[in-house]
Amino acid sequence: MTGIGGGVELGAQAARSRALAVLRVRSRALAVALLPAAVAVILLAGGSTGHLVGGGWDAARWAVSVLALLVLAATAAVALVVARARPAVTPTVAVAEESAPDLYRMVRDLADRLDVPAPSAIALTPDCDSWLEDRTHPAHGPPPARDQDDLSDPVGPARRRSAAAPVLVIGSPFLWWMRVGELRAVLAPVVAGTGPAAHPDIAAARRFIRGLDAAVAATSTDGRGPLARAARGGIGGVSRLLMRGCRVHAAEMERGVAAAAAERAQAVDYGLRIVAQEQVGLAYAGWDRLLTRVALPAWRMGRWPSRLDVGVVAALTELSRRDRLAEGFASRLGERPACDLLEEPGLMDEAVSLLAARLFHGGPAETGPDWAPVGWEEYPEEVVDRAWRTDAARLHRVLDTLGVRRAAEGAAPGTDGPTLSRVLDHLTTTPAEAPVPARDPAADADPDATPGTAHHATPGTGTATPDDQATSDPQAATASDPSDPQAATTPDPQPLTTPDDQATTAPAAPGSADHSDDGNGTEDDDDDLAGTTPRGAALAAGLSAQLAREEARTQALASGTAPPPPGTTTGPAATGTALWDDRALPLLPLQPPRTGREILTAHITAMVCCAAMDTAGATPGLDWLDGPTLLVDGARRADLAPRVRSLVETGDPAPLRAWLSDLGVRPEKPVRLV
Repeated sequence: MTGIGGGVELGAQAARSRALAVLRVRSRALAVALLPAAVAVILLAGGSTGHLVGGGWDAARWAVSVLALLVLAATAAVALVVARARPAVTPTVAVAEESAPDLYRMVRDLADRLDVPAPSAIALTPDCDSWLEDRTHPAHGPPPARDQDDLSDPVGPARRRSAAAPVLVIGSPFLWWMRVGELRAVLAPVVAGTGPAAHPDIAAARRFIRGLDAAVAATSTDGRGPLARAARGGIGGVSRLLMRGCRVHAAEMERGVAAAAAERAQAVDYGLRIVAQEQVGLAYAGWDRLLTRVALPAWRMGRWPSRLDVGVVAALTELSRRDRLAEGFASRLGERPACDLLEEPGLMDEAVSLLAARLFHGGPAETGPDWAPVGWEEYPEEVVDRAWRTDAARLHRVLDTLGVRRAAEGAAPGTDGPTLSRVLDHLTTTPAEAPVPARDPAADADPDATPGTAHHATPGTGTATPDDQATSDPQAATASDPSDPQAATTPDPQPLTTPDDQATTAPAAPGSADHSDDGNGTEDDDDDLAGTTPRGAALAAGLSAQLAREEARTQALASGTAPPPPGTTTGPAATGTALWDDRALPLLPLQPPRTGREILTAHITAMVCCAAMDTAGATPGLDWLDGPTLLVDGARRADLAPRVRSLVETGDPAPLRAWLSDLGVRPEKPVRLV
């Protein structure tokens, strides 16, 4: 314990010394601002006593006095902005003590064991992390009113100190995945940070840094006139200068605080914390996979899963089964989960799920016909089936634009509808045709290169390996075309990941246009389509342009909607006024845009899945780790993606036709679209 106490003291001393260095920067800035005023006072005093007389001294007195007044006015303006600027606050769902008395009791007991002040409140965030956040700024809301005088309340001062303590923010996946003991062990070093945070010097330094940061953000917006822009520029420049002077000291101060908290927390559940840290990494992996593979397709369809935290438990359980760790996980899952510390975990899960949808996708704060919750039981029909049929409808609309016939000459009656054969016949490469050659970066860089040395694509060139596919995905942010009667019933549907190669793909960034509106594509798009057939490249360009137009239309409609007024709750469990600005959502986009090849692959896959569902009895399904998937006789088919890539890249439909034949899919039959 002596070593632990010594480590805590060393870390706290380092943090305090750095905090004093930050405060010295503030003091020096104030001294520089007061220097002209001091000189003016000396000159005025000299003149009044008859020591500094004459025309030169009079002119100096006037000049320095005017300069001092200007500097004092500028200093007051900077100080006012720094003091009143609203510091950034993490979007969270507030947890009232009445809704989680056991959780508050556990945190207070942990603070008592660590001999530190207890956090003033608890909040949940859709992230796999936990931290302390200071929300004592007046802009974050007034303190609760008291009905009686503090002197008559023996615990009044303690309550005031507790209200000044930081808020404990807990990642919601931890509550649902971890056991109670594991959560306590993970939160121990976080709660221990309230001790250094209560030190006056550290608290003052943090307030100064947060004020400067908020002032920089407040002055970064354009003013309404030249004078306002000049004032904002001056205040922002001074704030940035002070931030640069404090940057190193502030970083070292936070390192000292973290070191002191970690040393203090070693006395509490140290052995269990080592085991719990493994669960932190596992929860992060499961949460990221659930958001990108499962939740994102639903958000793009205008549906938000209302039980994301329950889903991450199912995803991690499935991961343990696939990795042959089910036996160890089964024994661990028999213990009490940390979500039992909540009175109504379902309501909390719903609130966090809606907040996650707003942060990562930019959905509205309130539910409606175009933004409704969806349960995991309804996910295959509400999300997977509708998204596949929406993609298939978009594919046929682009084929119509390209002038592709709906039925071949001599086809049987009734086959002029949207069929898979139409897509296969259009993309099939004849012997006279060849794939678009892949561009050689070395040849582009050296125009004098010897002819014949440039590398050209052969069938299959440019195909992403399974490892490469881990960072790509055939998804993109889309919106339904209101002018199309087939898409009129679908609120801004989005294409999904491939249903049979989900483990090797990842989704695209929500709310980002994939390509330019003219459909010509950029140089990067041309490089991506190298190695595909000419018809495939043209179809991919058309799909990219269509997606871009739908994206632009969606953004135009969204820009005409007024943002939610201040005070909008973040969910059923949230109370009080909004502490963060939600006018720039999504704050945290998940993935970068897709390429043209990925868009084409996704749409062809969706068309194949629609044909399999309508003619071979296949059904849409949900895989907890890979998202939307195609089920045949209740089993997941994971062998479709390479056959679709063969058609896209080489124009060879034979592997895909063989796959369709094995399943009994009839590509000449029309499919049902939305």
